[in-house]
Amino acid sequence: MKDLFQASRVLLLDMASTLLFLAAYVLTGNLFLAVALGMALGIGQIAWHFAHKQPVEALQWLSLLIILVSGTATFLTDDPLFVMLKPTVIYIVVGVVMLKRGWMNRYLPPIAQATVPDLGITFGYIWAGLMFFSAALNIVLALSLDVATWAAVKSVWAIGSKVGLFLIQYAVMKSTGIRRARAMMAST
Repeated sequence: MKDLFQASRVLLLDMASTLLFLAAYVLTGNLFLAVALGMALGIGQIAWHFAHKQPVEALQWLSLLIILVSGTATFLTDDPLFVMLKPTVIYIVVGVVMLKRGWMNRYLPPIAQATVPDLGITFGYIWAGLMFFSAALNIVLALSLDVATWAAVKSVWAIGSKVGLFLIQYAVMKSTGIRRARAMMAST
């Protein structure tokens, strides 16, 4: 259970800007406030890493870049369709980065790295697939729904799909890891 909490913590920290954006937008309905808060949190997280002399992973830099570029573009365009289509580009960029073999290693506890590293790689590609699917789904939603309905559906999908895949991944990796560890112990 400790491993689940550790992996969840890292994932939630990486998604914190997005979660703050969604929460602020749902609570206030103010797109610009939500974007500004997401941008501020993204900058704050990187600053915290620097202040504590911790490394900043490539996915964290990408997340900050996406937050800053897309947030700035939101302020400049003030176009609801742009705001709705913007996540499509973000999903595609994140999906491409997730195609890097082994990107998920930082999320795996040591026991998973020892027993199921192949599944970490496989699930890394599955996560990339989820990002590409989410990009296509977002285009359909943005072109067919009004802003409020799009925001509601998008929020549920964005969080639900990631939590769902995370739980599936955890269950598969945990059960496979236990099975493999028992098999290794039995063969010695």
